[in-house]
Amino acid sequence: MKSPSRIKLLTYNIQAGTTTARYSEYFTRSWRQILPNNQRVANLDAIAELISDYDLVGLQEVDVGSLRSGFLNQAKYLAQHARFPHWSHQGNRKVGMIAHAGNGMLSRMVPNAVQEHRLPGAIPGRGALVIRFGEEDMALWVVVLHLALGRRARVQQLRYVAHLIDHHPNVLVMGDMNTSPDSLEMREFADRAGLIIPERALLTFPSWQPQRAIDHILVSPGMEIEKFDVIPVTFSDHMPLAMTVRLPEGLQLNEHAKADEDQEDAEYTAQNTGR
Repeated sequence: MKSPSRIKLLTYNIQAGTTTARYSEYFTRSWRQILPNNQRVANLDAIAELISDYDLVGLQEVDVGSLRSGFLNQAKYLAQHARFPHWSHQGNRKVGMIAHAGNGMLSRMVPNAVQEHRLPGAIPGRGALVIRFGEEDMALWVVVLHLALGRRARVQQLRYVAHLIDHHPNVLVMGDMNTSPDSLEMREFADRAGLIIPERALLTFPSWQPQRAIDHILVSPGMEIEKFDVIPVTFSDHMPLAMTVRLPEGLQLNEHAKADEDQEDAEYTAQNTGR
């Protein structure tokens, strides 16, 4: 195993594996948000192929096992089909047995710890998944989150996350923030957490006619952004955001040894962290 000098990141709100081609389909095809359908698995297979070239993938609106997904943990499914040796999920918003949405992280590097945090807000169901790679000051902290629609709740949530990470020197934050990069809450968060917001605001929503930049990847100042792009696909109502980052020297991150193709990929869940 070795420590990589650069990593390829991707953040993606996958809408529980459902496609949307126009606003009207939120109503005319709303049944797909509560019932399983054959198209969903084919769509997940397309997403798995898309993400297979990356080192770290943060997922939002991933269904972790309910009626609409056919009781399939979509984070596990994508990890296995894209051959990620490590994966974790955080279930956040559960509607009985019908839907169970959350965050996910897929990784080719060996995680040292996984934490789940419930984010504040008047309406429960938002969370942050925090993964540590390495030890102490030579560790990389990665946060995957999906923020609220309301500004007041987003301010509370971003302040909570900033408190979690503001004393760590090497941090990546990725997810669906539901706000633009130049909003007051995003600027405040970047200042509090000591993170950099990329200068280019990339439009990711809606995927069929992008008009809003609400999906983001923020990095610590010691990281060099080498590539930053939107991937123009319509597997969800969001488009994925991709970034290649050169890491600071000295980070002790271990890449997983290549797995035997005939052996089932290893699972890494929050239960293994002893939290």
